[in-house]
Amino acid sequence: MLDTKPLLIAREFPSIQRAQLEILQVNLGYLCNLSCTHCHVNAGPRRKELMDKETIDLVLDVIKARGVKTLDLTGGAPEMNPHFRYLVSEARKLGVEVIDRCNLTILCEDGYEDLAQFLADQQVTVVASLPCYTQDNVDAQRGKGVFDDSIKGLLKLNELGFGKGQSHLPLNLVYNPGGAFLPPSQVGLQQDYKERLKNDWGIEFDELYTITNMPISRFGSMLISKGEFDSYMELLTDNYQEQNLNTVMCRTTVSVDYQGNLYDCDFNQMLNMPTVNSAHEPRHLRDLIKDDLFGDEIIVAGHCYGCTAGSGSSCGGSLS
Repeated sequence: MLDTKPLLIAREFPSIQRAQLEILQVNLGYLCNLSCTHCHVNAGPRRKELMDKETIDLVLDVIKARGVKTLDLTGGAPEMNPHFRYLVSEARKLGVEVIDRCNLTILCEDGYEDLAQFLADQQVTVVASLPCYTQDNVDAQRGKGVFDDSIKGLLKLNELGFGKGQSHLPLNLVYNPGGAFLPPSQVGLQQDYKERLKNDWGIEFDELYTITNMPISRFGSMLISKGEFDSYMELLTDNYQEQNLNTVMCRTTVSVDYQGNLYDCDFNQMLNMPTVNSAHEPRHLRDLIKDDLFGDEIIVAGHCYGCTAGSGSSCGGSLS
């Protein structure tokens, strides 16, 4: 795989400082039942990296110590971590909102038949990846048969009450562009999604998030191999919007890898660009027990233009 990191760190980006920590985004491991072309963590069925029970207990300790409001669980398929249900249940006991970034197909896998019911019982916020409302586009990005299983997963969630406008059972979808271009208007695309999914399948959901593809990992390697890396970076920088710096997710979110190391965002995690202390030493979850990150300088590089281009992009969708 071609590495974009040297090309990205060579590009300057405006400085950003951390605000009050609100969200702990935890990557439970890179094991996944899918291998999507746009996946920035290179997740797949052969990955072995998984967060262990000791580190998961440390996550819970940090939530208590820092008063974290939201636990955002990612992967891979986070549900494939053997301690996923334990972490969700314990976090919910603390009154924390838990987000499960679900690829939908996991709900149809053998051994996960009761997963949707568990998510409903725990009142988990489901953020589900569905890069398009047509079969051809989804299967092209994520593999043959993925669209059909995604529809089955959505129907199962709807049957349990997700996506029906109930505050305790939110279902939000995620759109990623299918190539080297920016997402369209989130508002307009959400309306298209709602109409097509309702008319074609009777499916309902709450919100659609549009997320810009980052020029890293599989997608970044593809850009280099096709000779499109420079033109994509030009697209991002030409569409840079300074006002998006105020609301980028790295200001209130810290990303945690499966070993407990800290990063300013999930993308920095994949680029191995950890947060550091005043001695320039990488930080760990253990540091969050006693230290607040407020005011710290955020590690930036060229890929940060992906979050600030156009309407902006975050794990919660467009910024404006």
